Amino acid sequence: MISPSRALTRVEAQTRAALVRVGGYAVSLDVTDPATYVSRTVVDFACTSPGAATFVEMKGVRPERIVLNGRTLDPATLDGNRLPLPGLRAANRLEVTFSAAYSRTGEGLHRSVDPEDGEVYLYGQAPLDEAQRIFACFDQPDLKAPVTLTVTAPPQWTVHGNAPLHQARDGVWAFEPTPPIAPYLFTVLAGPWHVRTAEHDGIPLGLLCRRSLAPHLDADAGELFAATAANLDRYHELFGVRYAFGKYDQAFIPDFPGGAVENPGLVTFKEEFLFRTVATDYDRLRRFVVMAHELAHMWFGDLVTLRWWDDIWLNEAFAELMGWRVAAETGRHPGAAADFAAWRERWGMLADRRPSTHPVAPDDVADTAAAFLNFDGISYAKGAAALRQLSALLGDDVFLAGLRAYFERFRFGNAGLADFLAVLGSVAGTDLDGWADLWLRSTGFNTLRPLPGPSGLTVEQTGAPLRPHRFRITVYDSHGARVRDAPVTLDGGSVAVDGRSGLPPGGVLLVDDTYAKVLLDPASLAALPSVLPAIADSHARALLWTAAMDAAGEGELSPEAFLTLLEAALAGEPETSVLVEVLAYARDDLARRGLVDFGPLAAICAAALSAAAPGSGRQVALATALTTVAGPPHVPTLADWLAPTPVSVLTGVAAPASSPLLPAPTGATGLVVSQDLRWDALARLAALGAASAADVTAESRRDPGTRGAEKAARCHAALPDADAKAEAWELIVRDERAGIAMAAAAGFWQHGQEELTDPYVERFFADAPAMVSGRYQLFAKLIVRQAFPRYAGRSRRLASVMLAERSLDPILRREVGDAAAELSFGAGVENRGRRSTR
Repeated sequence: MISPSRALTRVEAQTRAALVRVGGYAVSLDVTDPATYVSRTVVDFACTSPGAATFVEMKGVRPERIVLNGRTLDPATLDGNRLPLPGLRAANRLEVTFSAAYSRTGEGLHRSVDPEDGEVYLYGQAPLDEAQRIFACFDQPDLKAPVTLTVTAPPQWTVHGNAPLHQARDGVWAFEPTPPIAPYLFTVLAGPWHVRTAEHDGIPLGLLCRRSLAPHLDADAGELFAATAANLDRYHELFGVRYAFGKYDQAFIPDFPGGAVENPGLVTFKEEFLFRTVATDYDRLRRFVVMAHELAHMWFGDLVTLRWWDDIWLNEAFAELMGWRVAAETGRHPGAAADFAAWRERWGMLADRRPSTHPVAPDDVADTAAAFLNFDGISYAKGAAALRQLSALLGDDVFLAGLRAYFERFRFGNAGLADFLAVLGSVAGTDLDGWADLWLRSTGFNTLRPLPGPSGLTVEQTGAPLRPHRFRITVYDSHGARVRDAPVTLDGGSVAVDGRSGLPPGGVLLVDDTYAKVLLDPASLAALPSVLPAIADSHARALLWTAAMDAAGEGELSPEAFLTLLEAALAGEPETSVLVEVLAYARDDLARRGLVDFGPLAAICAAALSAAAPGSGRQVALATALTTVAGPPHVPTLADWLAPTPVSVLTGVAAPASSPLLPAPTGATGLVVSQDLRWDALARLAALGAASAADVTAESRRDPGTRGAEKAARCHAALPDADAKAEAWELIVRDERAGIAMAAAAGFWQHGQEELTDPYVERFFADAPAMVSGRYQLFAKLIVRQAFPRYAGRSRRLASVMLAERSLDPILRREVGDAAAELSFGAGVENRGRRSTR
């Protein structure tokens, strides 16, 4: 019987780190066989206690030859994923050869076949402990070492790695050694990739994608290279340390269950970041932010790496903070701060309400399995907000000087929270442990409530612990003009703001804080519909929208009043990203809970669509939003977008059958109906019973690629048909393709189909263990959350039974517990009365 793989514990990692010093890896991969690959690793390492023993990791492999210091070891001694290394010397050489099957689920060395042309693409996915699937290694972040890679592949392919290419000849690619990197940051790409190259400030740049996507990459290459150059320049200015990894490639890869990974020298992104047609402004903003986020990791995480996974926030919070910051500071996306407030801060606060909440910097991450679960809104968004508070506390110049000192002190090494606080505290001349206890070592968020009165304004803070906050008080008059703006420091339960009355008649008072639930006073809430559309500052509007959503969740603003606010202010909201987030809240937290009808929400969305500029990305965003709330009255409009005879709305001439341009619907003149929008419209028509399986099949012939297959799976799952639901459920539970399974789950649960899907509520809890079994952790986590049945009463009860099982898989415990808890969020507004969801 083969022993299962074991997660590495913190104690084991600390013990091994004290014993082992890795000099370097020489990794040779042979990927010429279409079924399996061969990995040969030579690792030189020192042992601080000669005669001791340790282990090296290999996962899911067939070891063929193992030699330690000239002595052959029995491959049968591999225990799960651990190979014992007994009798170590002061200086050691380990040679390991193994073969393994390619992954199909996104971890290790993944193999993907392009359905459009049959071409094969390989990529390496090593986080958190998946490098051991690709080469034998000491798979922990604080054993960094140079990696020298050689790849044997079909000669017509292209191969890329973390380091610049040294030589390519006769189907063998040899790369330069990397600087010291953690194993989880290793990657390799092999296949007939389409490549674009450039150079900026002496740094070679590359862009890669599948050949079938070459036209989309070529169309965006100028923008992508310009964004990369702007980000590099800004980071060089901010950090005072140059990019350290030789070259910088960015690859858009298929079948990717995540968003992006910060492999030094070769960042990988999901293919959805290559736009197939007109992109919305928020699509471009968010792509820019992700690109900036991953580039920031070249300093936060790659140059200086965490010692253990409890400090994942040192990677993610900093990259999150810097990604949004440079998006605004480069001048390319002035609305970045508004999007962060409406999207990312809310993500962090939602995570902070869940049972799984944890400190930004926890101290209880026992092993790598537990570490994976902390890649969430706490580590990213709350951590970024806390760092913004720290920058405000110290002053930005001091904060940046501390970061520069931190990079210099730990360059190509490892650091933890104590190291970070010590360096910044030394530069700032203050002890930061108390601040860290409140912001980084505690859970939860505070609520700030302004209390204006005739004798002055007080801001009250509740929630434990009470934290120090640096924010601004801004007052707008009834015409949306700013009449007061003052900085405020709050270090306790309340603060009086200079004795003046806070609110003019018909005005709005805003507390601008980076991470807190901010509630509006009753007069401000009442004035919002008239004042909000007139406020010019996009960040302030985003904060006020967020406050209105919080007020609705607390029951202080009725669902009907929230719809009134939407009707008054949404069409005039210029930030598309904010508009989309507010609509999503109204749809998911109000309409799908039965608190408002879909009809008025669809009417508001349609009105905003009619007012959007023809041919704009905003118009596309609103059309897409309409497909998520449209009812039977909108069937003719959606069907019009799928008209059988395409006509270019730009030229008025008949277009070829593959054209993404179709007739504009009534009230949306000039709308570019892209292939993605066609799929969205078809998915809604399918859910409403106005499209058939044959329609989905016909659309698949129009869009035969990977994206088309995923969109078709979503449409099939949305059909109000018992056989279609059964087929979709099999994909959700068992399909190894992350994109297909996730798409089926996205289409499965549909408003109005409850009688058809009711039996699957129980099925979810019976089949959930199979959903996670054998799947890459990220894939497993996402599919459980996407497939969870959002039926408040029964799902809560069934979840409580599942959660009582002591041996429950950690991913199931985390995701089911959180999803069940979210059904109780917003109970204040639900208590006002629930409408029927049938």
